Amino acid sequence: MSKNQPDNKNRRNFLKASGIMTAAAITSALPEVASAQTTAVPVPTPAVSRDAMPTRNLGKTGYKVGIFSLGGQAALEKANNFDVAVPIIEKSLDLGVNYIDTSSIYGGPERWSEQYVGKVMKHRRDQAFLATKTKERTRDGSMQMLETSLKLLQTDHIDLWQLHDIGTMTDINEIFAKGGAMEALLAARDQKIVRYLGITGHYRPDSLIEAIHRHDFDTILMAVNAADPHHFSFSEQLLPLAVEKQMGIIGMKVPARGRLLSTWTPPPIEEQKHMWEGMVLAPTAGTLMMRQAMFYSLSLPVSTVIIGCDSIAQLEENVQLAREFTPLSHQQMAALTEKAQPVAKQSLFFRFYERA
Repeated sequence: MSKNQPDNKNRRNFLKASGIMTAAAITSALPEVASAQTTAVPVPTPAVSRDAMPTRNLGKTGYKVGIFSLGGQAALEKANNFDVAVPIIEKSLDLGVNYIDTSSIYGGPERWSEQYVGKVMKHRRDQAFLATKTKERTRDGSMQMLETSLKLLQTDHIDLWQLHDIGTMTDINEIFAKGGAMEALLAARDQKIVRYLGITGHYRPDSLIEAIHRHDFDTILMAVNAADPHHFSFSEQLLPLAVEKQMGIIGMKVPARGRLLSTWTPPPIEEQKHMWEGMVLAPTAGTLMMRQAMFYSLSLPVSTVIIGCDSIAQLEENVQLAREFTPLSHQQMAALTEKAQPVAKQSLFFRFYERA
């Protein structure tokens, strides 16, 4: 067993204790939390040459991540979708993808996304940097989320454990309070159940900026697409701060669930009203091609972008685009931002719902 991997018995005892002891008691029983890890993570061994896809540093982790990574939504969050989702994950590793994203809330209470990923991790764990998340804001709730994540993902450690969807100062105050989720992240890292800690968000930049000021997180997962500069921009202040902090930066919402793409067919308006995305109705298709959308996000100072796929064909297209990527000029970036303007609000729908 690698010295970086936790002992299974110790892990079970630690997680069990978290459910029956008070936060204060657990904290006092643990060694003093160390500073952020600097030891390089062993690089997974993809089934194909790493030269097949460009790689970038994942911040200060020491890990080289392919510039396209597999998101845990789309086919991976649909119920009873093993026959579609599992082959997508398998194929992604075959194609050289070495970072897989999921979450404890993808796929509802059954956590289908973690189930599908776990089916593959059971026999290919050493080929992927594995990231999941907790939406819980308390220490005990997050520990329970982690215990189930480990079980469903069929692994004894998580490479990156993230605070999911930080959107407001209410989130910040709960996470950093006594007994808050931050205590769970630090304790789990100290016990080597998780290796690195991150934050995620797509709502507004202010609370994520505050989180970075309060703790030296290893990574940030943020929404960055060609529409971003038009409403509550993440690229204006948040992205430069993350670069300054040398964080691993993972881009998401690249095609905005298709709403940024000219190839997207809008569902009927009445149907949209019952969808999560329906907080902003989208009467028209987008204005960009997938190549433009991906090249825009990859031309920002990100480590990688995660994109959910509905089919192996979509996966193969995204991998091929990553292999062909060349950075856009400032003029090209500005032109795509302008081109996205007419559909900017529908492409940033996740920034327009009421939150406490």
